[in-house]
Amino acid sequence: LQECILSGIMSVNGKKVLHMDRNSYYGGESASITPLEDLYKRFNLPGTPPESMGRGRDWNVDLIPKFLMANGQLVKMLLYTEVTRYLDFKVIEGSFVYKGGKIYKVPSTEAEALASSLMGLFEKRRFRKFLVYVANFDENDPKTFEGVDPKKTTMRDVYKKFDLGQDVIDFTGHALALYRTDDYLDQPCQETINRIKLYSESLARYGKSPYLYPLYGLGELPQGFARLSAIYGGTYMLNKPIEEIVVENGKVVGVKSEGEVARCKQLICDPSYVSDRVTKVGQVIRVICILSHPIRNTNDANSCQIIIPQNQVNRKSDIYVCMISSAHNVAAQGKYIAIASTTVETPDPEREIKPALDLLEPIEQKFVSISDLFAPTDLGTESQIFISRTYDATTHFETTCDDIKDIYKRMMGSDFDFEEMKRKKNDIYGEEEQQ
Repeated sequence: LQECILSGIMSVNGKKVLHMDRNSYYGGESASITPLEDLYKRFNLPGTPPESMGRGRDWNVDLIPKFLMANGQLVKMLLYTEVTRYLDFKVIEGSFVYKGGKIYKVPSTEAEALASSLMGLFEKRRFRKFLVYVANFDENDPKTFEGVDPKKTTMRDVYKKFDLGQDVIDFTGHALALYRTDDYLDQPCQETINRIKLYSESLARYGKSPYLYPLYGLGELPQGFARLSAIYGGTYMLNKPIEEIVVENGKVVGVKSEGEVARCKQLICDPSYVSDRVTKVGQVIRVICILSHPIRNTNDANSCQIIIPQNQVNRKSDIYVCMISSAHNVAAQGKYIAIASTTVETPDPEREIKPALDLLEPIEQKFVSISDLFAPTDLGTESQIFISRTYDATTHFETTCDDIKDIYKRMMGSDFDFEEMKRKKNDIYGEEEQQ
C-alpha cells in the first residue's frame, strides 16, 4: 500500500513512474485474498474450505487488518487525490476495550462517559472534565493550557492533574490515543492530546465509531492509488519478477527484470526486495479467525474493534482485534472475520494472543501468521533507494501514513503538503471539473 500511494502521489507530482510487482495481485503484504480457496493454499491448509463456508468468491480476506480513522491522514490522502471515487466505505459499529476479562464499549463522548459501566461515578466526572479540557485545547492559544506546557509537561502529569485512575489511564492511552505501549506517559503531552483530539473528531463525523472500512476489503486501497497513478501516466506491471536492483557507485540506476533493465533515478520498495539494506526490529503475530457468530458482548455488531491494553494481560504491548463481516462484502452470508494481532514478546506467540482468541470462541477456522518487522538501515540519501517499513500491529493507518510522509520527505527534500497536492491536481484538471 505505501508503494501504491507513493506511486500515485509521485505521478500527480509529474514524475514518470513505473510500478513493478512480483505478485499477481495488488498490494503485496497488505492484499485481500480471494477466493477463500487461495487463503487455504496460502496458509498450506490441507483440503478445501467446507461447504458451510459458502461460495469461495464471496470472500475477500485481508492479510493485514487495519481500519481508517475518519479524520485521519489516509482519509485526507484519499479525499485530496479523489481516490474516493473508486471506493465505498462503511463505518465500523463500535470500539471496545478489555478490562478484567470483559469487554466494554469505549466511551468517547461526554454522554457515553457518564453512562459507561467502565468507571465509578466520581471517576466519570473527572474523566468528563479531562475530555472537555482536551476538546478545548489549542496549541496556539496558551489560555487553553491551564498551566500545562504542551512541549514539557508529561502525559503522566496531565493525568495526575485530573486525578484519573489506572483503568481510565489504560483505556485513554490505548483505546483513544491508540498507543501500543506505555512509553508515551513520560513524553511531552502535546502528541497524546492531539491523538485523543483526532479520535474524538473522527468519532464526531459518523457517531458510531471513529473507524471506516472499505467494501470488498483493504485490497481496494492499493488498486485505487494504482489507478490514480495510471491516470497521470504511471505504468503498472503485475507478475513482474525482480532479478536485481542495479547500483553503480553506490547509487541506484535501474531494476533488472526478465533480462531487461528499467533505468531509474529513484526507487521505492518494501523490505522484501532489499534484505541487505534493512534490519529486523521485531515480529507480529496475526491470527485470522472465521466465525459464524458476532463477538459476545458487542451488541451483535457486524463490525468492531477490541483493544486489550497491555496492563490488563501483563504484557508490554497491546493486543488488537478487528472484526468485519458479510456486511462489508468480505465474507459469505452470516459469516464474520475476526483478526487478532500483537507484537511478539516471547518464544510462544500463540499463547500471547490467547486472551483475544478466548473472546472469539467458538472459532470455525483459524489461519496463523508470524511476520518479521523490518525497518530500513539505508535512508536513501546516497543510494536513492527508499524502503518502506513493515506493517506494525496497530489497527489503523496512522503509522503507515507517517512512513509515507517520511519517505516523501527523504525523496523530495520537502514535507508532504496536502494543499500542494490539491493545487497540482487543479493545474492538470482545472478547477471546474473538480466541483
